[in-house]
This record gives sequence, C-alpha cells and structure tokens, in this order.
Amino acid sequence: MKIAYILNTYPQPSQSFIRREIRALERQGHKVTRIAMRRFDGQLVDPQDIAEAEQTDYLLAKGPMTLLRDSLRALGRNPGGFLAAMRMALKLGRRSEAGLLRHMIYLAEAAHVAAQCRAAGVTHAHAHFGTNAPAVALLARMLGGSKFSFTVHGPEEFDAPRALSLGAKMKAADFTVAISQFGRSQLMRWADHADWDRIHVVHCGVEPERFSDPAPLPEGPRRVVAIGRLVEQKGQMILIYAMAQVKADLHLTLIGDGEMRDQIEALIDRLDLRGRVTLTGWVDETRVKAELAAAHAMVMPSFAEGLPMVVMEAMAAARPVIATYVAGTPELVRPGETGWLVPAGDVSALAQAMDDLATLPQARLAEMAAAGRTRALARHDIDTSAQKLAALMGPAEA
Repeated sequence: MKIAYILNTYPQPSQSFIRREIRALERQGHKVTRIAMRRFDGQLVDPQDIAEAEQTDYLLAKGPMTLLRDSLRALGRNPGGFLAAMRMALKLGRRSEAGLLRHMIYLAEAAHVAAQCRAAGVTHAHAHFGTNAPAVALLARMLGGSKFSFTVHGPEEFDAPRALSLGAKMKAADFTVAISQFGRSQLMRWADHADWDRIHVVHCGVEPERFSDPAPLPEGPRRVVAIGRLVEQKGQMILIYAMAQVKADLHLTLIGDGEMRDQIEALIDRLDLRGRVTLTGWVDETRVKAELAAAHAMVMPSFAEGLPMVVMEAMAAARPVIATYVAGTPELVRPGETGWLVPAGDVSALAQAMDDLATLPQARLAEMAAAGRTRALARHDIDTSAQKLAALMGPAEA
C-alpha cells in the first residue's frame, strides 16, 4: 500500500513509537509518506529522529500562499465537496478551544494534503492522536483524499473528548485505533454504538532485535530509572517526595526534559537529594539503553497515561517496573509477577515499593525481570502490531 502518515509535530523525542510503527510498515513493503504540520521546536538528539525529520514534509513551512493556492484549486475541482468540508471545519471549530480560524487553517492544510496524497497515489492516511491531525485527515478525505484512520493514545484526548469532536472523527474515519483496552473503552463512551465495531486495539510496540541480549541485573546498590517528559501528568514531583521517604540505599536517574524541570530541581535541592537523584535531560536511544542496563528497575509514577512505551521497553530490556494503577498500565504490568503497581499520587505506597525493590533478593528480582521480558515481547512486537494495522487499512481502493 501507499500510506500517508498525517501528524502534528513530528518527530519528537517522546514519540519514538510513531517512528517504529512507520518503519515496521516499510519493512513489510508499504510505502509511507510522512506529512507533519510543523517541526519539533527543540533539539533532536537521536540520529533516528533526525533522519525522520529529513524525510518529513512540513505543511506550515510551505507558507500561506501555497496553502491558499491549493485551497482555491480544491474549490475549483469540487465546489460541493469544498463547501461541505468548510461546513465540517466550522462545526469542529465551534466545539474546539482551537477556534474557527485555526480550523480554517486546517481546511487549507487539508487541501494541500489531499492534493499531495492524490499525486503520490496514497490509498490510506493514518493520523496519530485525536487532536488536529485527524481533523486534517477528515477534511482531506472530504476534498477527495484517501480514506483515513487515527490512533488515540490518551490521556489528553480523554480530558476533552467533546472539544476534540472525537465522536465525529470516529464516525468519519474508516476505523479508529486505541492502544489499550482501557483506551478503547474510553472511545466507546464517545462513539455511537453503531461505530463500536470500528474501534480496534493495536498496541504500540518495541523492536525485539533491539532487546535481543538484555544486560543482566547489575550488582551493588539498587538503582531505578524514570523516563519521560517532565510534565504534571508524569508524576515526577511525587517520585521526588517518595525518594525522600525511601529508607534503603537507592539511586534515581530521571531521563527527560520539560516544563517542570526547574520545579523538580528545586524540590531535589529542598529535600537534599542531589546525591541520590540524577537528571540527564533528553538523550538518544543508545543512552536510554545504557541507563536501563545500569538500573535494577524502571519507575513510572504517572497520574494519567495511555500505555507508556517506556514501560514495555523496560520490560523488554528485562527490568521490573514500578508503576501506577492508571489507564492501560495494569494490562501490561502484573503486580508480584513483573513488578509493582501502586495508587497514583500515593507517596508512601511508591516509597514502600521502592524500598521493597531495594531489599528484594537478586534472584527473585531476576525472575520478575524475565517474566516481564517474556510478557512485553509477546504483546508488543512492533512488526506484529504493524501487520494488524495494515490489515485494518485493507486493500487499496479501486
């Protein structure tokens, strides 16, 4: 198939799962065109992300005159379809915090996307997240573009389903993807019952070959690593408070960056934890792999999630996981078997889980690590997930 991926900001350091999905589809012989609204405004440090950026067509970089030209061409090509798409853009805009003007921009972007997809012979467009990308894909479809689908990750989409018009997008889409059964249940809340059969679970995945020879658990004092954007929903502030309660000899490495870094660093200083907590900022996948190898477990203290990629990556790397009972995480992490689950926001429970980790015999920890690896690789092989996604996309339209 010839597939277009329609994305908002791509690539981003925290969204390597999209890159893996695209490359898995390409390994299976499909041709994928990458279309994004804008570039990531930070620095890309992973060579794979840099390579993806070089292959991506950025709509807003085209300039307003190009988008206006394509809009006029779309109007001339199919006046009725263009007016119907404009009415849909206005409908979506009235419900959205983004507003009407931005949805008129989405319409112009959709005109360019539709023309680009026709020229490339694209038979299916796929978007990620429930925000502007599927809106553009929907409008492009109305302007003569290909059929489309989109993946909803959460948690942001579940915070504002009406404002994002998730129901309307699901009704217009050929199908919708959730990354966990929990995510599918949330989409079912906002979809017509008649559309439930077109909501499918397709897991994000890991590349098993990257985890073919996991490092054994290290000897010595226990170390944990947390990976993710430094933002409210990821719960790193709770993690720092919990570290102050941990009685055992335990070191935490925080990988990632974001808007809360200054607050996190200030709390580390206030609690006198500089000797026990290390912040690395964003690092490439090679460094992430090395940090996992040096750790005894991964900790994910999130308040809200979809199904975290870093959890399945840690498990594939044969590391137990301490995580919270949120969203799809309990579908993957099994307490007492592959790690620990604690109530979100519970500092004492999180600290106790880390103390338990720190005092668990090495042999038992290794058993949990092996069980987690088996479970992650069985459920989250990206090639298997890509095959399922391609099957849902179906044959090219005549």
